[in-house]
Amino acid sequence: MKINTSGAQYSKITAISERVHRLEKESGEKYLYLNQGVNSVVNISLNELVKQIDFNTREVQVYAPMKGRTSLKERISHEYFGDKANLDNILISNGGMSGLDLVFQSIEVDKVFVPTYFWGSYFHILKIRNMEGDFYEDFSELEANPELYKDSAVIICDPNNPLGDKYDDQRLISIIRALNNVGCTIIVDSPYRKIFYNNDYFFEQLAPMENVVIVESFSKSLGLSGQRIGFVYSSSQELNTELAVRLMYANNGVNAFAQLLVEKLFSTMEGRTAIQEFKRKTTCDIYKNIKYLRNRGLLAEEFYKESEPIGIFAVVSLSEEELLKHNIASVSLSFFTRKYKEKAENYARICVSVPNDELQAFFDKIQIG
Repeated sequence: MKINTSGAQYSKITAISERVHRLEKESGEKYLYLNQGVNSVVNISLNELVKQIDFNTREVQVYAPMKGRTSLKERISHEYFGDKANLDNILISNGGMSGLDLVFQSIEVDKVFVPTYFWGSYFHILKIRNMEGDFYEDFSELEANPELYKDSAVIICDPNNPLGDKYDDQRLISIIRALNNVGCTIIVDSPYRKIFYNNDYFFEQLAPMENVVIVESFSKSLGLSGQRIGFVYSSSQELNTELAVRLMYANNGVNAFAQLLVEKLFSTMEGRTAIQEFKRKTTCDIYKNIKYLRNRGLLAEEFYKESEPIGIFAVVSLSEEELLKHNIASVSLSFFTRKYKEKAENYARICVSVPNDELQAFFDKIQIG
């Protein structure tokens, strides 16, 4: 059998988990898994909500509408776009990664630019799709020369993965508008934002821009990574038509139960209470963990000179191997950059969306200086 190999690699983060599971089994000691990007402070409470869903109905057991349930898209318009979105501009996707893949397949650009510190999967998806990737240094570079990106796509991820840094919204909107005005395609992939921000106008301000594509995942903001559901928004009807065609022949739509579940989370009292409690507890411990790391002198402050560390990730001034000696699983920051690999070897990205007492218990054992 001849194989058409993509050249993309299996996730290093998964490989780290497999290694740590083996070490845990061999040593009998407990390890703290901070290498994964899942909110783990608490699970979102779904038991009461699921009781409201009748599984013996057509809306659960039969194919959902190809572009997504209208009632779910109405809730997304309310939650993200102040009830102003054209529902035809919203496509329900199989999570954020699938949404990105659909977008990459559908746009014709010279290159796709990502930050110098970037989520590794961007380049693996681009490689599978035979697209060229490149880097921009920081937002100042985009501000100074938006015209350089006219025939390309730029990915904006804020709060960023891996750094977890958050920039001023008005600055971001100004940059995105400038890129939009020169004909650059801007892919806004910020799945961590809605954990921290609820009733704001960020997405509403982006929605009318003709070259902006918003890719959203409910994995992070609602703790539903197991359901694999998100959405893609674009005001381009040509793009929306192509996305729908590609979704049809890749997945034949999106899981009906997952769509109904998200809809009920947004539209019922029980669902809204579950979201509120999930976000409250999650953000509380994230803030505590970042404050603890800062107070211990472990946070890599050089990465947060113009921004604030508020995402579910943070960078610490210890290497992956140094942390592993203290039974803490992480990912070397070198995995998330190609330009600064040597420097990044001295740092590790950790997920700070874990219970504060657990994180402190492990990091308290690390002696500084």
